[in-house]
Amino acid sequence: MKYIVIVGDGMADRPLKSLRGRSCLEVANTPNMDYLASHGEVGMVRTIPQGFEPGSDIANLSIMGYDPRKYYTGRAPIEAEFRRIDLSPEDVAFRCNLVTLSKDAYSDPKNAVMEDYSAGHISTQEAVKLIDAINESLGNEDIVFYSGVSYRHLMVWKNGRHRMRCTPPHDITGKKIIEYLPKGSGSKTIMDLMKRSYDILMNHPVNSKRLQRGQRPANSIWLWGQGKKPCMPLFRDKYGIDGALISAVDLTRGLGVCAGWEILSVKGATGYIDTNYEGKARAALRALKKYDLVYVHVEAPDEAGHSGDYRLKIKAIEDFDSRLVGTILDGLQRIKDYKILLLPDHATPVSIRTHSAEPVPFVIYTNNNEKNRKRKFSERISRMKDARFFDKGYKLMDYFINRGQG
Repeated sequence: MKYIVIVGDGMADRPLKSLRGRSCLEVANTPNMDYLASHGEVGMVRTIPQGFEPGSDIANLSIMGYDPRKYYTGRAPIEAEFRRIDLSPEDVAFRCNLVTLSKDAYSDPKNAVMEDYSAGHISTQEAVKLIDAINESLGNEDIVFYSGVSYRHLMVWKNGRHRMRCTPPHDITGKKIIEYLPKGSGSKTIMDLMKRSYDILMNHPVNSKRLQRGQRPANSIWLWGQGKKPCMPLFRDKYGIDGALISAVDLTRGLGVCAGWEILSVKGATGYIDTNYEGKARAALRALKKYDLVYVHVEAPDEAGHSGDYRLKIKAIEDFDSRLVGTILDGLQRIKDYKILLLPDHATPVSIRTHSAEPVPFVIYTNNNEKNRKRKFSERISRMKDARFFDKGYKLMDYFINRGQG
């Protein structure tokens, strides 16, 4: 038996007045996901345990079969695992976004606004130059900055503090930052780094050129998602099978490293709506020749949700369905026995432009099952009489591998 997990990050949504009370997922043309729902077992799953902030870290950890209450230590240290950044037990990793704040943000913090959590999805080439400049000016024997992809980077504070409140920047787009600045033990150090970054970045040639081109400047770092090194059992020790993961996002790839999976790279996988859907699908099909389980993660619907543009999110969902799910289904015809688990990791409603914690729909499809009920894959699965419900999201993987639809 081969197992394929397909995750549309942030794909779930809420009803919109502009869509006549329907969600983006309901409106989108998704014949491939609808086929799976019509021939498979459907249900709802709570991927974000009550009391946790909704995010892809918690949600994907749950989907992979790990209880966040036992194994979650923070977002940034998971990304550090993929980057092979060696954290000692006392080191604290922080996610370091390059963001766009309103002009003179730190001199007038009461009125400063988070204009863009991604600095206009700044290119990696530009971002590396900015993070190098930040590390040269602000780094020392205790503070080190590591460049990543686009706006997503890391900072490590050796023997640092982590019990403070830091807010994800994508949660506060368009909001005044004053209520969301770091608070708690160690926050003075973090706040000082963020303030000092503003002058360094605003005066950097990269941002001067961006402003000349009419682009948003990456004028500040924003530190959040802190935590210490995670410790998780290997997936093969839990389920007796090896796996591989395909994703453009360091967070999901870091979770794959923690699970002991092979991390596969795909040219053109961007973590945005222009990602190489077909390339990911073909890589997944090739991987099934070697591995029993392949986990395919696509970030595009989540980024569209953060944009607040329902048209963009519908397009991302339709591309996900036709170019990724459809390509995988076509290729699986050559495999005798397989099961698919398809779901969003969490909702990213365009109405709030950030993550939310409500349960999300899932489908488990087995190729030798004869079920056939005409169904649409959407949040309304919760209303179906035969829908299963998993209140503890980490138990879905066990059901998928050991019992569901087979």
